[in-house]
Amino acid sequence: MNKLFDLTGKTAIVTGGNGVLGGAMAEGIAQAGAKVGILGRTRETVEEQVETIKSNGGEALSLIADVLNEEDLKAAKQKFLTKWGKIDILINAAGGNISGAVVDPDDSFLDLDNEAFEKVVDLNLHGSYYPCKIFSEEMIGQQQGIIINISSMAAQKVISRVIGYSAAKAAIDNFTKSLAVELANKHGENLRVNAIAPGFFIGKQNRDLLLNEDGSLTDRGQTIVDHTPMNRFGEADELVGTAIWLCSDASKFVTGTVIPVDGGFNAFSGI
Repeated sequence: MNKLFDLTGKTAIVTGGNGVLGGAMAEGIAQAGAKVGILGRTRETVEEQVETIKSNGGEALSLIADVLNEEDLKAAKQKFLTKWGKIDILINAAGGNISGAVVDPDDSFLDLDNEAFEKVVDLNLHGSYYPCKIFSEEMIGQQQGIIINISSMAAQKVISRVIGYSAAKAAIDNFTKSLAVELANKHGENLRVNAIAPGFFIGKQNRDLLLNEDGSLTDRGQTIVDHTPMNRFGEADELVGTAIWLCSDASKFVTGTVIPVDGGFNAFSGI
């Protein structure tokens, strides 16, 4: 491996590392040499992901925690530090949508559930804010660290129906830039904050929206593919290269950016 992309000796925490996209990035940076803590609420899936990384020759640790619970996060941090002594990388992959925060085709904005809207903002914005606050304390102390937040195409373009999720991810873009400036100005050039903005990937939450039972595209899925110049959905492992680049010295003059990994969706006007 090119030394610029080598993460040997680095330690990383991946929130939502037991999910499809977070899991792919966790496995990728582990293969690049990082020791990885998989942080999630569901013990079974967290431990499955840890075993997957170990079976492929990597080092991993289970961290059972809710990203919205500061005490959980502090306990996870202590477990991680006891094991590996430092925190070099944080990837905030925990997130997702909530059905009540979606405007159904036959409904209007006025039908949105207030509680669901608040929950989706909590999960996607505060669920990155709290880990940043808890884990960056160590990075500031060691004057070195890398944070990657996960944005979305929904932050960059208006995508119908997903109003709550879109608002939260748009906030992530601004939060990423603000935190990058804050940390670099006050704590030095070796603290970097960036975001990855995935395009459309198939996961548990959106499968039924995008695919029919026979695997063919739904109308919404077809519309998305038609507006993606590469004419397909992304594969989870296609996020790995960008994640490794942002975690490595290959991007050491890059901070405050939001990198699309979207098959050209953001670039295409539809015309």
